[in-house]
Amino acid sequence: MFAMMRKFWLLLLLAVASIALGGVSLAEQGELSLGENAVMSVGKSGKCVEPTAVMRREHMDFLLEQRDKTMRHGIRGGDHALKKCIDCHEDLKRGEQGQLVSSDRPISVNDPRDGFCQTCHQFAAVRIDCFQCHVAVSDAVTSE
Repeated sequence: MFAMMRKFWLLLLLAVASIALGGVSLAEQGELSLGENAVMSVGKSGKCVEPTAVMRREHMDFLLEQRDKTMRHGIRGGDHALKKCIDCHEDLKRGEQGQLVSSDRPISVNDPRDGFCQTCHQFAAVRIDCFQCHVAVSDAVTSE
């Protein structure tokens, strides 16, 4: 009986490890499906500061490195600053059929239904807490 239980748990562990490694491999190749509701905007400039596959894999490292530069050395801005991400990736409000509802009120990147950050993080079951402190819309919206 003990041998059968041990074999069961070993096979279960092997299956979970295989699935996890397969997901990491797909994410590294930039081919991970993010679901039908994922917002894949390249931003207002038309081009991100890094290739898509690199951003999917390393965006948190970029943000943490920029945070450390800001907190420890007072260096603000830069290509990987959260503010720059927000300014570029907030999206305009669209209706159910995709029609533009408002050109002057963008969707917060943290909007739970279709914000740029939340669509992927919800799909990946990752909880982000950036916006407990940071504003999730650009300065143009917050200054109104």
